Amino acid sequence: MSAVVQVDRLTKRYNGSLAVAGLELNVEQGEIFGLVGPNGAGKTTTLKMLATLLVPSAGDALIAGYSIRRQPDAVRQLIGYMPDTFGVYDDMRVWEYLDFFGRCYGLPAGRRRQMIGDLLELVDLANKREAYVQDLSRGMQQRLCLAHALVHDPQVLLLDEPASGLDPRARVELRELLRELRALGKTILISSHILPELEELCTSLAIIDHGRVLASGKVEDIHQAFRAGGVYLLRPIGEAGLMAAEALLAGLPEVASVARRPDGQLEIALRGDEEAAARLVAALVGDGVRVAAFAPAASDLEELFLQITDVEPSAVMPGVQEVAA
Repeated sequence: MSAVVQVDRLTKRYNGSLAVAGLELNVEQGEIFGLVGPNGAGKTTTLKMLATLLVPSAGDALIAGYSIRRQPDAVRQLIGYMPDTFGVYDDMRVWEYLDFFGRCYGLPAGRRRQMIGDLLELVDLANKREAYVQDLSRGMQQRLCLAHALVHDPQVLLLDEPASGLDPRARVELRELLRELRALGKTILISSHILPELEELCTSLAIIDHGRVLASGKVEDIHQAFRAGGVYLLRPIGEAGLMAAEALLAGLPEVASVARRPDGQLEIALRGDEEAAARLVAALVGDGVRVAAFAPAASDLEELFLQITDVEPSAVMPGVQEVAA
């Protein structure tokens, strides 16, 4: 694999305020790469610069070797961009909507007809071909806007919060669609704050806050580098099991705290890695505690996100500094 997106100290200032502070990223060919961060972290600004909609204050980025600053027209032929707030045109049928954008890209009539049929099948909207865009559900409009981003068969997709506002079923459908696009050879850069979704979907990610990269790499590598413990839920069987588990856990050095929840589970703050969690379960079972369930209280990515963003950026990645405009 080779990096198809190379971000080199990308910086953006608004009226003296630093929105993106020297971002450096490499996205390999065929990856689903996640940008994770809270509101105001700089995710949308970064994607807009990569989409050539904003001019960087400093730094640059290459999309398949083309500079977003010096060769924006070439970059636009290679990317498909889906903003966080999408617009659809009233009084247009679904096929007309895609045909309009096909014309904008200069596609000939025969290719447009083929493209429309293929994309509607891909996003599961073939049965809505003659429907008016404004009559579609939000999830269907979201899939149509993704089809719009694919009209010219781009190599790279830039998706800003694509699952925002979708119900659980629509999120699952979108996740499967993105996996299918990856299988077709697309490289996908996706921003989101829905952390469990990204954990299941992304091959690599970058955690950003205040315009800086705090951690970046393969999901499993970030886990290994930053995982220092976690919060687990334990469900012993019966009141006697609860009392025995509480007594045992209180004496284990790797247990930072234990709290009984209203649903009858114990919430355990654990110091250490998965080996420490395995030893804890073994100790409980060895002491005769019947364990009905033991699992993380939140997704691993959520815990890592909270852990990493709770420290100063310079403490996590000292090499990332503000870049002068």
